[in-house]
Amino acid sequence: MKIALTYNLKEKDESKPPDYFSEFDSEATVNSITSAIGKIGHQVLGVNVSKSDLFTYFKKNPVDMVFNIAEGKHGRFRESEVPAVLDYLNIPYTGSSSFSLALALNKALTKKILKAENIPTPNFQVFSKGSEEMDIDLKFPLIVKPNCEGSAKGINKHNVVTNKADLLQVVKETIKLYNQQALVEEFIEGKELTVGVLENGKCKTLPILEIDFENCKQSGEYFYSWRMKEYQGNTALGLVPVFHCPARLDKEVEERVKDVVLKTHRAVGCLDISRTDIRLDKNNVPYVLEINPLPGLDPKESNFPIMAYAAGMKYEELIEAIIKSASERTGFN
Repeated sequence: MKIALTYNLKEKDESKPPDYFSEFDSEATVNSITSAIGKIGHQVLGVNVSKSDLFTYFKKNPVDMVFNIAEGKHGRFRESEVPAVLDYLNIPYTGSSSFSLALALNKALTKKILKAENIPTPNFQVFSKGSEEMDIDLKFPLIVKPNCEGSAKGINKHNVVTNKADLLQVVKETIKLYNQQALVEEFIEGKELTVGVLENGKCKTLPILEIDFENCKQSGEYFYSWRMKEYQGNTALGLVPVFHCPARLDKEVEERVKDVVLKTHRAVGCLDISRTDIRLDKNNVPYVLEINPLPGLDPKESNFPIMAYAAGMKYEELIEAIIKSASERTGFN
């Protein structure tokens, strides 16, 4: 097959906030996926979405399928841009539809669906101005997040607040800096887990990954903040989480977590691949924080490949499984 790899490449721009390009992929990731697709026998064309007119490109360069890891260009629905274009051009692609990608990027809307499906998720409130009255049912500590961002953008240790005055201040700062609503949710104390779903002939979960922040006390970051993701492994900053895959859970809890993750994958309508972030509270209730239908695929640093390796897969086998799932789903052989 002739496969196009659609992506956004990380850039350097001092005029932008430090986390502005954090969702985008590195050259190393793009090269790794390109190499893997080539090794399993396909021709690969790389398309940097940030610098391309997709309509013009695909009319001049017909392909059999698109391997999509692109975050899009801008706006609250940016992750749905590439799939929308491909649907219009009737080109098969890997991963979720434009609808599911737009939905998952909106944290509050996703959480409403989870609650409707009786899937545990922290109680929350959306602030549009920062002057709204706080919901009396919310319990501190609370965490403030930009409502439509990924890769932990806009989230650091100062976003966890324990009183109303700090809450409103952080909410206003978040709304102003990211020019969007702020999501406020109850901060769940407990184990941080992330779980991948791979539809390789059958929708199944990969081994659960536990992120242990016990060694990160020096940094003051005790959850997956932007700094933790961006500078993971930096001993000078104390950002040295320990990964356990499979997670240190008994069988009953493990199955409960996996069940919640599969229900979340289906509720949001994800296809081929997704990764769900979980906080497991002291009563072993798995609270869904969010779901990412476009999980990172860096072979060395991203969580999804780590889980695939724990399942006995090689990197090329992971990439092949994603292509195979999309091929079977779209009827392309």
